[in-house]
Amino acid sequence: MNSPTTTAVSPILIAGRWRSANGRQTFSATNPATGAKLEGVYPISDWSDCEDSLAAAAAAFTSLRSVPAEQIAAFLTRYADRIEARADELSAKASEETALAVAPRLREVELPRTVNQLRQAALAAVNSSWRLPTIDSKANIRSYLAPLGPVIVFGPNNFPLAFNGVAGGDFAAAIAAGNPVIAKAHPLHPGTSRLLAEEALGAIQDSGVPSATVQMLYHLDPHDGERLVADRRVGAIGFTGGKTSGLKLKAAADRVGKPIYLELSSINPVIVLPGAIEERAEQIASDFSASCLMAAGQFCTSPGLLLLIASPESDHLIRQIADKFAATTPGPLLSADVANTLRTNIARLRESGAELLIGDAAAALPGHRHANTLLRITGQQFLDQPETFQTEVFGNASMVVVAKDLAEAVHVIEHFEGALTGSIYSQTTGRDDADYAALADLLRWRVGRLLNDKMPTGVAVSPAMNHGGPFPATGHPHFTSVGIPASLRRFTMLQCFDNVRADRLPAVLQDKSPVSQPWRLIDGLLTQGDVSQ
Repeated sequence: MNSPTTTAVSPILIAGRWRSANGRQTFSATNPATGAKLEGVYPISDWSDCEDSLAAAAAAFTSLRSVPAEQIAAFLTRYADRIEARADELSAKASEETALAVAPRLREVELPRTVNQLRQAALAAVNSSWRLPTIDSKANIRSYLAPLGPVIVFGPNNFPLAFNGVAGGDFAAAIAAGNPVIAKAHPLHPGTSRLLAEEALGAIQDSGVPSATVQMLYHLDPHDGERLVADRRVGAIGFTGGKTSGLKLKAAADRVGKPIYLELSSINPVIVLPGAIEERAEQIASDFSASCLMAAGQFCTSPGLLLLIASPESDHLIRQIADKFAATTPGPLLSADVANTLRTNIARLRESGAELLIGDAAAALPGHRHANTLLRITGQQFLDQPETFQTEVFGNASMVVVAKDLAEAVHVIEHFEGALTGSIYSQTTGRDDADYAALADLLRWRVGRLLNDKMPTGVAVSPAMNHGGPFPATGHPHFTSVGIPASLRRFTMLQCFDNVRADRLPAVLQDKSPVSQPWRLIDGLLTQGDVSQ
């Protein structure tokens, strides 16, 4: 945080125009690969900026209720087109601010995913099946999911495009459901967010949706953030980030009954059964190491815990993984704060009894880096301190838990907190099937996504995807932040119409099916047809 400066400060996007922020404090981004301060000065908004954005969003929500779904879809599609037109510039800026590789990570993976989910959201906007329209023709009662109100989206530090507050999955879902968005950009990549917001405004102008459909603030004082999520005009909040900050926002939102959807903390356990080790130890060691160290371990689905059953083969697998950690150059971490937190959490685990196998030192390389770190504990150590040994170590570190036998492995899983993912590797010939059944039956209730013979890193933008899970992975296990159309339902309310005259009903609840022919539950039967007379 800097003092007031005479250097030109980037404007914020409020009510369809770029304007100066009222807050006088500023900040700048840093290149994590070098530690050098980047060009560009960005404002920390004060409450008056929040108030202006809320007033504009409330007015936009009123207008959006009469905007055809096809027009909202046109905005999302046009926005995707405009992002693609600036793909090289966006990828370069995001790389500069995060040290993530332009290719393949940003240009070939994350940016295509960003535009893909915007286009999927556009398709969902015009087909109302996801709104779960339900009609009881005899009682003349009808219901569906309707937009909720302005949505505040807090983007994370580790996905500058696909989870960005002004372009990512929460953003796309909220807009497709018919809500305006106030995006809270992440301060680690403000320049990237600025470029995206420029194209969002261009798409607003191209499509004719209300000017305040998308607004953006770069940074806020934490107190103003809590006040923002609790404002009466807010419909819902989407947050991806650290557990401490997320829970403070949740407490503020809960006090006034605002729904807030959190992605917080996840160790994403990987369990490898003995038969799998005997069959393909080298491949598993390579896959696990790559998954842990990809992007310096800064994925929400990075595996933070490996559960094995004690054996000479398990010890050999651990040595193979440690060797691969040692042979891999540590990647840059997103910020000095990320590096400091990583060191602090590794120290906590070691002080609690974890054995250091490799790492736990500053890397002798430029920028914010830490040596690839692998820790080891016994199953009994885990059972003695399950909360401590499930501390999320965000970054290029992981921990091996070695249970003495299958029974102890069962007890370890029984103490797992909620996670986004859980993976089990077993022998392909079926030798481990009985053990798999015993462990999977426990694990599947503790994770949002169960994987077999596959590492968890990476999230497909698929309608069947669940990127959620029990607390502390998220704030509510019923919802997903990835997977359209399910992700849209977070930003809606259930509206019921009892004996309302036909011409006053939303089109999707009228007797005649809309042109898009959504699936509707009519008198207990799913159909795309009209209500029978």
